[in-house]
Amino acid sequence: MVKCAALLAALVGSAAAFAPAQVPAARSAVSLNMAEATDEYYIDQDRRNLMNLILVGSAAVTIGGLAVPYIAFFVPPSSGSGAGGVPAKNALGDDLFAKDYLAEKPVGDRSLAQGLKGDATYLIVKDDKTLETYGLNAVCTHLGCVVPWSAANNKFMCPCHGSQYAPTGAVVRGPAPLPLALAHCDVAEDGKIMFSPWTETDFRTDGKGWWN
Repeated sequence: MVKCAALLAALVGSAAAFAPAQVPAARSAVSLNMAEATDEYYIDQDRRNLMNLILVGSAAVTIGGLAVPYIAFFVPPSSGSGAGGVPAKNALGDDLFAKDYLAEKPVGDRSLAQGLKGDATYLIVKDDKTLETYGLNAVCTHLGCVVPWSAANNKFMCPCHGSQYAPTGAVVRGPAPLPLALAHCDVAEDGKIMFSPWTETDFRTDGKGWWN
């Protein structure tokens, strides 16, 4: 009887030795969760690049929209000295019209108007009661005083240091080293008097204008 019990116990132990080992349930669950997490958070490289481009583009548009007005604040307004020129203006800032202007001015008159870059510029009335094709910048080339026209002496005479200029703006007496700057003077189709830059040869010196 004892021998039968011992034999039965030995058989049970041998059967247990060949049973398959159990995989821990916790380890299987962790592996499955990691695989799911990897699939959930994976983004392909093309999509990542597209998202980066959209982000950079949005930032550039926003920064550009803020920067343009800021930069424009420091850019001086155009003087209107392009191909179309800038209208001559009186002391009140009103545009000057050739017909009305010439009706008020005598032959040989040289009166100031606001010209290129806001500089005081002489309009010249010719003997035939038309405007001269050039205007003269009234800023003295010595130290920058505004030079008045002396009709009695038929020349421009600077009160600051005695410089004198001919009716054409050429220097006739120093210390001014250079003639008065030139500007084209024309009449637009609407009758406005227009100034535009003089880029050609200075007819008084036969050289390039010093203001260019």
